[in-house]
Amino acid sequence: MAGFKVLWASEFIDSARDTYKANCAPHTIVDGRDIREVQPKDILEASGIEVGELDLFDGSPPCSSFSTAGKREKGWGQVKKYSDKEQRTDDLFFEYSRLIRGLQPKVFVAENVAGLIKGTAKGYFLEILRELKSCGYRVSCKVLDAQWLGVPQARQRTIFVGVREDLGLDPVHPRPLPYRYSMSDALPWITRTPEDKSAGLIIGDPTHKQKPGNSFPRGIMIPFTEPAPTVQASKEVIGGSGHSLSNAEHQTDISKYAIGAEWDKLKPGEQSEKYFSLVKVDPEHPCPTVCASHGALSTAGITHPTEKRKFTIAELRRICGFPDDFILNGTYAQQWERLGRAVPPVMMSHIAAAIRDGILSKL
Repeated sequence: MAGFKVLWASEFIDSARDTYKANCAPHTIVDGRDIREVQPKDILEASGIEVGELDLFDGSPPCSSFSTAGKREKGWGQVKKYSDKEQRTDDLFFEYSRLIRGLQPKVFVAENVAGLIKGTAKGYFLEILRELKSCGYRVSCKVLDAQWLGVPQARQRTIFVGVREDLGLDPVHPRPLPYRYSMSDALPWITRTPEDKSAGLIIGDPTHKQKPGNSFPRGIMIPFTEPAPTVQASKEVIGGSGHSLSNAEHQTDISKYAIGAEWDKLKPGEQSEKYFSLVKVDPEHPCPTVCASHGALSTAGITHPTEKRKFTIAELRRICGFPDDFILNGTYAQQWERLGRAVPPVMMSHIAAAIRDGILSKL
């Protein structure tokens, strides 16, 4: 989105790697090894570049150990379940810095949860900051919120940006946009009544109020009965899970679970006192954070404001700032996890563009 060519990528989780391969460019090398096994020379040789030539090295060391939604310090130093595998995750920032030392990229970006700078984790944060600076970089760190960077979701992330000392330039972060997208901007049919569902809406139609810089597709007819459809190569309109839209919606029904009864008590925008993570989203505001672990239908999480169900994968794509045609593999819960773990692409494009324009274009 920001004009970069991705040469090499690392993905340890099998299902996530399958998803990445299904969407990346043909020239992108996807390495499936544990990052502890990867040497800087492996990346350089595979990419055909020399030490110091890489423009940008971007990494998101797994962050569940620092999340305020997790067990935090109780799990530090332990190998534990991570997605479909087991791994120690609180030390991976130091594997990342090991690669920085060997690659010596002009700029690096490192991402983690906002919880890294809160509570006991502050000690880890300061140690990580010292480590990154010791690699020979000027480093700046800010907490950015996706809702102010073009994504219809409130999602805070800690973003480190480092610039190699010999380049003589300071790190940059993107400025917040002067507007936000609401849920109804991303999913304009979300509050329609059943009587209205015979109609349709053309995204980009001047009769539809849009905020400046709206990046959603223009000139695409979306019937209100079809939430964020994806048009596959076969030109068949299907839901994000690979089933027909009606079946996809059926598979997100939470009526038979305890959270379904609790959903009835909530108004749009309200959070359950009984099930803390259960939220009936407010269509006129950005969505609360999509958590990776909330994909099981019985698990409390974000829910549709007017229908007793969780969002379809097609709807979640838009909530998480992914293109409508982004391919996701696996079960509903696995696809939800992929979206819930990711830095929203639109958010990352703003970070990358700031680096492109504020640093790399000056070299």
